Amino acid sequence: MLRNSARLTADGKPVTWLGANYWSRTGGPLMWRSYDPAVVEEELRALRAHGMNVTRSFYYWPDFMPTPYTVAEDMCARFADFLDRHRALGMSTIPTFIVGHMSGENWDPAWRGGRDLYSDVWLVARQAWFAGEMVRRYKDHPAVAGWLVSNEMPIYGDATRDRDAVSSWAQIVVDAVHAAGGTQPVSLGDGAWGLENTGHENGFSVRHSAQICDFLGPHVYRMEDDPVRQHYAAAWVCELSGTFGRPVVLEEFGVTSDFVSGPNAAHYYRQVLHNSLLAGATGWVAWNNTDYDDLLRQPPYLHHPFEMHFGLVDRHGRPKPQLLEVKDFAAVLERVDFGRTHRPDSDTALVVSSFLDTEYPFTRPEDRAHVYSAARQSWVAGRLADLAPAVTRESDGLTRDARLYLLPATKQLLAPTWYELEDRAREGATVYVSYCPGSHDEQRGPWYANLDELFGVRHQLEYGLVNPIEDDEVVLTFTRAFGDLPEGARLVFPAAGTASSKVFLPVVPDGAQVLAKDAHGRPALLLRRVGEGAVVLCTYPIEHMAAVTPRANPEDTSTLYDALAVHAGVRRPVTVADSRVSVDRLVHEDGRTFVWLVSQSRSDLSVKPVVTAGSLHELDGAPADAVALPPYGVRVLELRPA
Repeated sequence: MLRNSARLTADGKPVTWLGANYWSRTGGPLMWRSYDPAVVEEELRALRAHGMNVTRSFYYWPDFMPTPYTVAEDMCARFADFLDRHRALGMSTIPTFIVGHMSGENWDPAWRGGRDLYSDVWLVARQAWFAGEMVRRYKDHPAVAGWLVSNEMPIYGDATRDRDAVSSWAQIVVDAVHAAGGTQPVSLGDGAWGLENTGHENGFSVRHSAQICDFLGPHVYRMEDDPVRQHYAAAWVCELSGTFGRPVVLEEFGVTSDFVSGPNAAHYYRQVLHNSLLAGATGWVAWNNTDYDDLLRQPPYLHHPFEMHFGLVDRHGRPKPQLLEVKDFAAVLERVDFGRTHRPDSDTALVVSSFLDTEYPFTRPEDRAHVYSAARQSWVAGRLADLAPAVTRESDGLTRDARLYLLPATKQLLAPTWYELEDRAREGATVYVSYCPGSHDEQRGPWYANLDELFGVRHQLEYGLVNPIEDDEVVLTFTRAFGDLPEGARLVFPAAGTASSKVFLPVVPDGAQVLAKDAHGRPALLLRRVGEGAVVLCTYPIEHMAAVTPRANPEDTSTLYDALAVHAGVRRPVTVADSRVSVDRLVHEDGRTFVWLVSQSRSDLSVKPVVTAGSLHELDGAPADAVALPPYGVRVLELRPA
C-alpha cells in the first residue's frame, strides 16, 4: 500500500524545510516595534550554525495593518531588512499573514469591531487584501520560501461548526495570494486540527485544505500518559494528514523547559523528528527560536510564563540540548540525501473508520474519540512490530493492495465495508478485527453487518447487556501455532476501559478455528479461512484497553501483530525482535535503502537486526551486525543487497 511521500518543490526541485518559528528575544510578538537588526542577525546565525535553513515569521496584525485600508510602511521596511538578513545567511522564511493569536492571547486590530472573521464579507475582503498586499511587496524576494494564511486561526476565530464559511474564507485568502503573484507554496497555518485528524469539528476541513493548499502543516503539543504514545504523537498526526496526498510539514512542535528537563527535551526532539520523518513529514519548523525571560512583563508571557521557555537557545544565546538534536538531525538529512528519498510501500493497512471524520446521524462525539485513540494505539503497536502500517481511511474506500488489514477495537463501520473486507480476504489478504462495543451505553454493541458469517462464529450476546472482563489483565494462550508464535505461547494485555468497553465478545466457533483462549477457556482469537486469505477475530478490545492505560507501551499487541504479519506474508526486509525498537526504511532514487532503528527504551540496548536479504552497514560502510542504541536512541544504517 502506498505511503505518502509527497514533497514540497521550488523551481521543480524538492525542498526540505528545517527551522524554527521566529520572534526575537527582545520583542516577542511586538518585535517589529523595536526591531533590532543586530539581535536578529545574532539569532539567525545561531539557527544557521545548527543546520537550520528556514524560519516561520509573523505579520503581527495590529501592527502591520493599522487601518482597514493601509499597511504600516515602517513595519514593512523592517520586514524587508529581516528578509535581507535571511538571504545573506542562505536562509529563507515563511511569512504568516493573519496573526491575531499567539502563545495564549488573542489580539485584534483596533478597527475589527467584533466582526466575524469568516462570514463578514467586508472583513474577509480586508484579510484577503492584506494578504495580497504583502505578497505583492515580497513575492520576488529570494528569501521568501512560502506563505501561511494565519496562526492557529481556530483559536483566534473561535470554535465554529460553519464549515462552509470557514472553507470559503480559506479559499478567498489563498486565491488572493495567487492573484497577487505568489508562486511559493501556501497553506493555512490552522494546525490541521480539523475533524479528519482529531474527531473534533472546528469548522476547518483538512480534506478541503488539501484541495486548495500546497502542503498541510500540523501543530502538535500533546499531553500524554504514555512515553511511547508521546514520542509518536506528532508522527501519527503527520501520517493521518498524509492520507490526503499533499506534502506534510510539521509546522509547530516543541517543549517548554518549564515542563521538561534538558536531557528529556533532547530525546523528545530526537523522537519527534525521526518518527515524523518516517511518518511522511518532509519539513520541520520547531516552536521556537529563543527564550523570552526579558519579556516577563509583556503579554502573553506575563500570564503564560511557561511560554517564555520554548526556545532552542536561552536568553543568552546559548544552545539548549534540543538544538543540538536538530543539528544532528540536519546531518542525517544531508547524509542520506533526504530530498531524493521516498517511503517504500507497506503491506499493512490500518483501516480508520469513517466514524472518525464523518458526522453520521444519531452518533456521539465519544464514538469519534474512540476511533481516534484505538487507531493511534494500533498504529504505534504496528510500528513497534516493524510493520510500518499505512493508514487507509474508510471514507476514501479501502485499498486493495495490502496483505494485512488491521481494524483495532472496532465498533462501527459502514455496512458495505464489512463485505468489502471479506472480499479482501477472499483475494488473499488477512483481515484482523478486534471487538469493541464502544465506550458509552447508547446503542452499545458491535455495529457489524455480518458478524457471525464473516468470522465463522455464533455470538452469544444478550440484548442491552455486556460481558465484563473479570480479571485485572487478559491472558491469551495459543492452542495452536500461529505465525511465529508456538502452541502454548501467552500474551498478556491490560484490562481497562469504561463499564461499557472493558468487556469481551462471547462466541461459539461455527467454522472458525480457535487460535487462542482466555484464562477462562473461552475463545479469544479465531481464524476463518476465506478464499485465498483469512479473517481473524479477537474477542477482546486489546488496542482500546492499551490506549486508556497509562504507560502501557510497549505491550503485547505488537507481538500479536508480528504473528499476524508472518501469517499474512507481510514483507519486512529488516526486523528487530525487541518490541522496544521499531524499524522502518527510506529508499533513495538511486536504489540505496536506508534503515532507521528507533529505541523506546529508557536504557541502553544492543540488538541484532534480522535481514531477509543483504546486509546492514553503517553509513561509513562498516558492517553493522549488532547495533547499540542509547536510551531513546536512533541509528540510521544502509541496507545493501547481497
